[in-house]
This record gives sequence, C-alpha cells and structure tokens, in this order.
Amino acid sequence: MGEKVVAGQFDLSDRQRYREKLQKCLTGLERLLREKRFDRPKNLMGVEIELNLAGPDGMPKMLNGQVLERIASRDFQTELAMFNLEVNIAPHRLGGRVFDRLAEELRTSLAYADRKAGEVDGAGIVMIGILPTLDRDDMVSSNLSEVDRYTLLNEQIVAARGEDFRLDIEGVEHLVCTSKSIVPEAACTSVQLHLQVTPARFADVWNAAQVATAAQIAVGANSPFLFGHELWRESRPPLFLQSTDTRPPELQAQGVRPRTWFGERWIASAYDLFEENLRYFPALLPICDAEEPLEVIAAGGTPGLAELVLHNGTIYRWNRPVYGIADGVPHLRVENRVLPAGPTITDVIANAAFYYGLVRALAEEPRPVWTRLPFAVAEANFDAACRYGIDARFVWPRRGRYGGTVEVDAVTLVRDELLPLASAGLDAWGVEAADRDLYLGVIEERCRRRVNGAAWQAATFHRALEQGLTRAAALAATTRRYAELMHVGEPVHTWPVGLPEPVPLG
Repeated sequence: MGEKVVAGQFDLSDRQRYREKLQKCLTGLERLLREKRFDRPKNLMGVEIELNLAGPDGMPKMLNGQVLERIASRDFQTELAMFNLEVNIAPHRLGGRVFDRLAEELRTSLAYADRKAGEVDGAGIVMIGILPTLDRDDMVSSNLSEVDRYTLLNEQIVAARGEDFRLDIEGVEHLVCTSKSIVPEAACTSVQLHLQVTPARFADVWNAAQVATAAQIAVGANSPFLFGHELWRESRPPLFLQSTDTRPPELQAQGVRPRTWFGERWIASAYDLFEENLRYFPALLPICDAEEPLEVIAAGGTPGLAELVLHNGTIYRWNRPVYGIADGVPHLRVENRVLPAGPTITDVIANAAFYYGLVRALAEEPRPVWTRLPFAVAEANFDAACRYGIDARFVWPRRGRYGGTVEVDAVTLVRDELLPLASAGLDAWGVEAADRDLYLGVIEERCRRRVNGAAWQAATFHRALEQGLTRAAALAATTRRYAELMHVGEPVHTWPVGLPEPVPLG
C-alpha cells in the first residue's frame, strides 16, 4: 500500500463515504483517460525486492526495525513481518546497459544492508521466495512489523473473514493448518517489476504480462518449502491466496472472487481493472482523503485519487494496475508481482530482462497470443508452472496456419519460442547486445540444465536427508548453503547440489 495509515476504528458512515469517494475517483480516472492527460512514453522500469532476515543458523530473525535503523536509507522499508525488509531501486529508462547498472546498484545496496544487519545480533539478508526454516510458531500477530497499516490491514481482513484462515496446500507433501491472522502471507517474498505504460498500450501490455506469468514462474520458481513441508515448486501463490482470503467457505462456494487474483478475462483498457476492483471487492481500509478529485480535474489539476490507490493496494493481482503521479503528471504502470525473490542478483536481473523483453514482443505481435488462447488456459498454465516449476507443461497456440493449441514442455517453449521473442523485445527497447545476451543466456542455461532455485533447494534438501540429517536440520543446512552461494553471486544453475561437507546429525 505504501502510504502511511493511522490505525483506528471505522463506522458505517466511513464505509459509505469511502464508497462514494471511490466512485468519484473512478469517474475521475475515466475523465483523465478520455482527456488524454497521461504522461507520454518514457520507457521507465522499476524494481522492488522483498527480503528475509536470518541468522548464521539459517533461522528467521525478527529484527527488521533495528536493522532498518542501522541501514538508515529511504531505499529500504519495512514489510509485513519483523523478518522482512524491502528494497526499492529508483526508476531507470529501458535501454543501453540498464541491466548491468541495475545489477551493480543492487549489489551495492544489498551488501551494505547485509553488513548493517550483521551488526544486529548477527542477522543477514537472504533473498529467497520462502525462507525454508520458517515455522508455524513464527507466524503470529506479535511478529507483525510495528507499523499501523499492517496492524490495521490484519484487523480488517480478519474481521471480514470472521474465522481462522485455513491453509490447505497439496503438493509433493500436504500441508493443512490454520492461522488467526494474515501473518503467513509474510512468508512470501517477491520481486516486483514495474513498467510505465501509456493508456493506449496498457491493455496490450497487461494481457502480455498475464500470458508471460507461466513462463516466468517455470524458469524462476524459488519457493518449494513452507513450514517444514515440500509443496509446490512456487508455493507463494497458493499461500498468498489462502492467507489473505476474506471469504468464508460459503462465499467461496458462491463464486465470490478472492482478493489474491489472477483475473478472469483479457482487458481492453486499464479502466477495466480499476472498475472490477470496485465492483467485486469491498473496502478494507475506508480512509478518506480531503481531496475532491472531480473538482481538481475541473480546475485543470492532477488528482491523487487517494481512495482508489489505497483500495487498489488491498487487491493482490499478479499483474496489478498502478496509478501514480510524477512531476505533477499522472501515469499508469503495470506492476508484475509474480516472481519470487532470489536466488542471486544475477538471477533476479535475468528474470527481469526476460520479462521486459518478452512483454514488449508479445504486446506488439500482429496476432497476439491472447487472441488465440482462452484466458482460462493462461490461468491453468500459471497454475501448472507454480506446481511443477521447470518441469511444467503448458498449453500454447500452435504455430502455423492451422491454429488451435498444443501441449508443450515449458523449457521447450521458452528455449524455442519465448527467448527469441524476449531477445527481439530487448532489441526494441534499445538494450545493448552484451546485456541482452548475458542475462537471457542465464535463462537459457536454466532451461538447458532444468535447474532453477526451487529445483536446487529440493535437490539439496533431499541430499541432506540422504546424509542422515533430520528434516529440520536438512532445511536449516539447505538454507545456510543457499545463503552462502547467494552471497558468492554466481547464478543458480551453476550451484553444486548438496552440502559442502558432512554435517553432524541434527
């Protein structure tokens, strides 16, 4: 949500007033779109990475407040739980050696943050989708970050649900448990990729991003463990969905949409998504701003649309529409929220290069994929990628004049069709060949070796079990080895499987 929210209680009039303001904001957005008030193309992209804090033993550290005091940088912020941080990189223009510059900025920022974290009880930064050593006992309300907006959001989601949250994820193993709060969602740490888009191109870019999600997860999965269980290769999506689900079973049975949502249709305008958000989702945080957006627009000004922005931040689309203002001019962004954090900075930047190149190419195809692929099939591809990672199989439009669809291995699709598209897309952005080849080469090697972060974690964990470690000791050893190799910085497809030396029995 990003903005400061002051905790408090809401009454019925607050919710009615907020609903009225939301409608005014939506009308204002429609007017801004109709009057073409938005920023011209700037090819701007941005990156946010959520991080974990862990000790030398690989166990989570609930110390983000103290660590942030030491870091003392506005680039770093709190996240939902005390073992989370987030780093934000300033927007960059896509082109030239942008990915190498991003990689260098991230290395500098994370190395500094890790040093400062080490001053607080030996904590360290771990960039991973879900920390394997997290336990259900860590997921309690007392471990929420000491920030009003998280406390308030938790209270409102719990009140809307009216009962405990049930986690039921069946993968390699089966996890069933309950939680009295949304804190399990904090186990999910992700990379968010922003792309500023003009209104005329927004729908094509969002549709392309939805198509791309399955391939992103297949090559980038990095979250195979949760609460001691081996689940999906990318367990964040089912965990996020269930841990923020305001619907009791009766509303689920009625087809009420979940707040963590892939969506249900291809769109024709950014307006479609904001309108759906108001139509399907009641407000969680009915906090009204003093601004009257329609009066601001009538006077030639730029409204903040504060209520719309706040409401949008409580709906967890995997590709989220974002309204923002820079230098007094409104703009739109697509925020891609699919990828887990890690394993290394090189891997994160490779994932970003693949995404930005692929989305550009898919959005500009004369016969776009989404005109040849039902939306439900794109969602099924995403689900398959989360379950099986780099071993997933997708349904994809058949090449050639005959049309229809065909089932294909994810790695075959990425290597034969999507990587060439991503390469062409990066060329269209003006990215230099050295950056293009280096980072797309990382994706190609993952496909060739069928290795991503999730595959490495699972293989190393099972190797540790074979050495005689208990499950808990194997997860901790895997986490420590992961952190060690993450700091070395070579991409995950080069990591040796297993532990560096025999570990005493746990």
